[in-house]
Amino acid sequence: MAEEIGLFADPDTDGSHTHEAPAAEPAEAPQQLVFGSAEEFLHEQLLPTYVRDVDDRSAKWCMEWYFHPEAVSRVEALWRAWEHLRLDGATGMSVWWRDHADHHMRVLMDPQGPFYNCDKSGHRDPAHLEPKRAPAGWFPDVRLQG
Repeated sequence: MAEEIGLFADPDTDGSHTHEAPAAEPAEAPQQLVFGSAEEFLHEQLLPTYVRDVDDRSAKWCMEWYFHPEAVSRVEALWRAWEHLRLDGATGMSVWWRDHADHHMRVLMDPQGPFYNCDKSGHRDPAHLEPKRAPAGWFPDVRLQG
């Protein structure tokens, strides 16, 4: 017996097709996270599987990566995407590698990336840009517009 696919069902006894949507299934409980934090994900999943030669010339990493706001945000994004995409048994992990891990890790490990001022021996705070604020009224707060 064929399964229902979308709005189409097996022909009924008189040869006509049923075009009613299947009954809604009960909501599933949210899936439990595998990792409790971005840091746990980094140490237990990401770095053990994403192995590269970090030579401080073609690839960099800061041993105190958590002092870099961009790195924290990217690792958090990698973790959240992994937790979501792992549930897709067909292509989830491939999508995660292609669209998330390869992209973010390439940026993180780039010699010009967030760890540009660090090396394997230690962390050095990066120089932050301190741009001037635009004159009042140039960028109105759109939240106040109605």
